[in-house]
Amino acid sequence: MRVAGEAHQHVGRPGPKLRADARRNVERLVAAARAALDEVGLGVTTRDVARRAGVGLGTVYRRVPSLDALLAAILVDTVDAMTQRAVQARGADDAWAGFAAFAEDFVQLRASSCGLHAALGAEAGPQLEPRLSRLRDAVRDLVEHAQAAGAIRADLDWTDVPFVLATAVPTDRTLGMPARPDQWRRNLAVVLDGLRAHRPG
Repeated sequence: MRVAGEAHQHVGRPGPKLRADARRNVERLVAAARAALDEVGLGVTTRDVARRAGVGLGTVYRRVPSLDALLAAILVDTVDAMTQRAVQARGADDAWAGFAAFAEDFVQLRASSCGLHAALGAEAGPQLEPRLSRLRDAVRDLVEHAQAAGAIRADLDWTDVPFVLATAVPTDRTLGMPARPDQWRRNLAVVLDGLRAHRPG
């Protein structure tokens, strides 16, 4: 689901075409920033990105005019990919299968990225809000299409669905017990069972 699009626009500075080694540094910085955002969250630092990329701080400062802008662009890329996934799911021959596949992508991505999970659970900034608006439209279309097909419970408002899906993302521990590695998938199975329109027989 991840795409490179906007993130690479925030690495590098105007000037001559980058040399091969500089291009490799750019790729490493974007990959490192993405991994740090997933594992650490929105509090990731420039030093952490440099360490993960295997470059010095000077290289980061030369190639990344703004770490905040780069992290925001990575989130934009991810939300755009999620929107495209919702659009593709809407076109599936089987309405329930399409919705369930999107739900799995949505929950897995939130469960695997601290930064994305935090960003989607907070008030969006000016860069992310237009992209989230498109994602909301796509999810609404997907849910209402599945409801019209009799696949999702008709008594639900479409806005219930993103909140319910978000509950499938587990905390690290509860009642002193650690979450299983596949806990999000187990939670999602229960959530999907509750969303699905069950017909008698």
